[in-house]
Amino acid sequence: MSSLMNMTCIGDFDPFTAAIPATKVELTVSCRNLLDRDTFSKSDPICVLYTQGIANREWREFARTEVIDNTLNPDFVRKFIVDYFFEERQNLRFDLYDLDSKSDNLSKHDFLGQAFCTLGEVVGSPSCRMDKTLMGIPGKKCGTIIVRAEELSNCRESVMLQFCGNKLDKKDFFGKSDPFLVFYRSNEDGSFTICHKTEVVKNTLDPVWQAFKIPVRALCNGDYDRSIKVEVYDWDRDGGHDFIGEFSTSYREMSRGQSQFHVYEVLNPKKKEKKKKKYLNSGTVTLLSCLVDTELSFLDYIKGGTQINFTVAIDFTASNGNPSQPTSLHYMSPYQLNAYAMALRAVGEIIQDYDSDKMFPALGFGAKLPPDGRVSHEFALNGNPLNPYCSGIEGVMEAYYQSLKSVRLYGPTHFSPVINHVARYASAVTDGSQYFILLIISDGVITDMAQTKESIVNASSLPMSIIIVGVGPAEFDEMIELDGDEERISSQGRFAERDIVQFVPFRDYVDRRGNHILSMARLAKEVLAEIPDQFLSYMRTRGIKPGPSPPPYTPAVLPLLTRRVSRI
Repeated sequence: MSSLMNMTCIGDFDPFTAAIPATKVELTVSCRNLLDRDTFSKSDPICVLYTQGIANREWREFARTEVIDNTLNPDFVRKFIVDYFFEERQNLRFDLYDLDSKSDNLSKHDFLGQAFCTLGEVVGSPSCRMDKTLMGIPGKKCGTIIVRAEELSNCRESVMLQFCGNKLDKKDFFGKSDPFLVFYRSNEDGSFTICHKTEVVKNTLDPVWQAFKIPVRALCNGDYDRSIKVEVYDWDRDGGHDFIGEFSTSYREMSRGQSQFHVYEVLNPKKKEKKKKKYLNSGTVTLLSCLVDTELSFLDYIKGGTQINFTVAIDFTASNGNPSQPTSLHYMSPYQLNAYAMALRAVGEIIQDYDSDKMFPALGFGAKLPPDGRVSHEFALNGNPLNPYCSGIEGVMEAYYQSLKSVRLYGPTHFSPVINHVARYASAVTDGSQYFILLIISDGVITDMAQTKESIVNASSLPMSIIIVGVGPAEFDEMIELDGDEERISSQGRFAERDIVQFVPFRDYVDRRGNHILSMARLAKEVLAEIPDQFLSYMRTRGIKPGPSPPPYTPAVLPLLTRRVSRI
C-alpha cells in the first residue's frame, strides 16, 4: 500500500468515489389532445427541449424531435439523451409547435404550449413517467405532455480487467523496473483525464497486475469507440516516476478480450525518435481478461418504487445571534435568503423530486419553547410534536420563519436527538422500500460529540444518510471529524459500518459576486454527490434488489381521423 501512496504526481483518486461522468437518461415524449392550429387538417407537431444553465438561468435549445404530420396525439420516435446528476437541479422546458413550413426558425410556426419540470421530477415519478398539463396560451386547453425516462444500459456496465507486461524496458540501475499502469479516457476536446492506476509490481520486467473493476462510463463515458490511453511507468520512491512507454486502445477493442488475449506494443516516442529503425518497442502489455458486468444503479431502485424521505433539522442556539439583527445568521432580510434558508432550499428542492407525498418533517434544536421556556433539542418547527410534517419545501420554509418568531434561541448544540429521531423511523423500514436523508444545518461547535458519534455509528447500519451544512465563520473541526472521509468514525470501540455523513461549510461555496442561485447550486452539488453511492452501499450490503419495475408505458393506438372539409 505504501508504494501507491507515493504516486502523487500521477494523481490520487478512486474511480468509484471520484467524480465520474453521470449516467445518461433517454427521454421519450408523447402528447395527448394538442391544440389544433390547422384549418384543413390536424396540427403537425414537433417538440423542442430546452435546458437551463446553472449560473445565468438562461434557456438553451438542447434538441428537437421529428415532425409528425396530421395528429393531435403524437408519440415522438426521436429521443432526448441527457446526462443525469442526482446532485443537481436540472431544469427542463418542453415547447410544442405546429410546423407550417420547412423553416428552422420557430417564430415562423404556431406555438402549441409548453411544460416545465426537472429531470429529477421525471425519474422520480412512478414508472419514471411524468404527465403534465401543457400551458402557455391564455384561455386555451393545450393538452398533456407525457415524458418517460429510461437509463441507458451502457452507463451501468462495469468491467473487470487484468493485464500483464512482457520484456518492459529496464529503468533502475541496481535492479529491474517497478512497473505500473495509468489509464486515461479521452475528452471531447482531445485532452485526457486520468481514470485508473494499477498497483506497483516491484523489481520485474514481466509484471502481472491484479485484476481491477472500473465503471465503463469512467473509461469512456459510454462511448465504446472513444480512445483510451495507457501509460507504463517505472515507480520511483521520490515520486519522479520514469516513463517506459504507452499504447492506445478502446473499450470495444478490449471487450473482444473476453474471447482472446490482446497484445499491445508499448512505445516510447522519444526513444523511437532517437533509435530510428533500430527501435522495436519498449516491451508489450497483454490484456489477460475482460469481464463485463451490469451494475444495479440508483435509478433502478427509484424506478422500482424506493421512496426518499427527507428530514431537516435547524440549529436555534444563541450563537447564531439575535434574529432581529442583520448580523444574525437567522436574520430574515426582505431582500435575500439567509444562509439557513439557502441551504434548506438548495438541498430540499432536489430531494423533494424523489418523495411522492412531498411531506417533510422539519425539526429544530437548541431553543427555549413557549409557553414555559423549556429547552428542547428536538422540536417540531410547525409547533405540532405529533405531526411535524410540512407540505413541500415552501411549507418547511414557512415553518422555519414562524419558529424564529415564537422560540427563544438558547443552547447548547446537541446533534444526537435529531439523528436518533430519524434513526427510529429508518429502523422500522429496512427492506429497501424507503431511504432517509437528514439535513442538519448548524453554526458551530457540537457539545454532545460522544453521543453524536454513537448515534452515527448506530445509524450506519440503517437506510439513512446525514448531510451537515456548517453556516457562518466558525471552525468546524468536530463536523469534519464526523464526515469520516479521513478516518472512519467510531464510538466505544465500534466502527461505523458505512460512511453515511457528508459535511460541507457553506462559506466555501458562496459565489463572491453575490449570485445566490449559483451558491445554492454549488452547495447542493457538493452535499448530495455522495448520496447515490451511500444509498447503493446499504442496498448491496443487505442484498436488497430493486422492486419490480412497472410494465413499460404503451401509448394507446388512436385511429387517424381526417377532417372532412365541406366545399363551398
